[in-house]
Amino acid sequence: MADWDYDYLIKLLALGDSGVGKTTFLYRYTDDKFNRKFTTTVGIDFKEKRVIYTGTGADGTTEKNFKVHLQLWDTAGQERFRSLTTAFFRDAMGFLLMFDLTDQQSFLNVRNWMSQLQANAYCDSPDIVLVGTKADQLDLRDVHSRQARELADRYGIPYFETSAVTGADVDQAVTTLLGLVMKRMEQSTYMGPSSQPNGGPALSHGVQGARVRRTCAC
Repeated sequence: MADWDYDYLIKLLALGDSGVGKTTFLYRYTDDKFNRKFTTTVGIDFKEKRVIYTGTGADGTTEKNFKVHLQLWDTAGQERFRSLTTAFFRDAMGFLLMFDLTDQQSFLNVRNWMSQLQANAYCDSPDIVLVGTKADQLDLRDVHSRQARELADRYGIPYFETSAVTGADVDQAVTTLLGLVMKRMEQSTYMGPSSQPNGGPALSHGVQGARVRRTCAC
């Protein structure tokens, strides 16, 4: 198999208010770097990364490694781009719903983003991970962990507090979402569609990074 081939193309979409740190989060995940100089995203942009996912083979029981090509879509949070960004919701297989831990309003707006997802995503219960950003800015924190965890529990979705500066829990948030998406795909293939939100119970499957040598035209 050529090194640019893959078994699955998985499209994940980051959404949330403008300025919450979607672009820096994705850059930290794909390049393992922090860049303070990013400007506000206009419309849609995306990053790519290759990972190895350990799932089940055709018999539904045997473990097998799959090459997964991740496309991570970065959406503009401004209201004037809302019709453009929601048009991408149906093509995405999982969602990183982000808010800024130093901005209470961005947290309150999570409910609005959830409503947009429920109206425009591929199903009524898409795979979502709630992500609090800028966890390193302790002195400026405006959203308590308890508030965010209660909201995540209400929606039945995982929650992570992350920092693009330090890299804290950035990989874990994306890995968890990928696991949910792949679990849903496995259930659909071997057991029929899952009726549970977020693909059912959390996975124990392992995901590890793999170097991308060539960008796929998809």
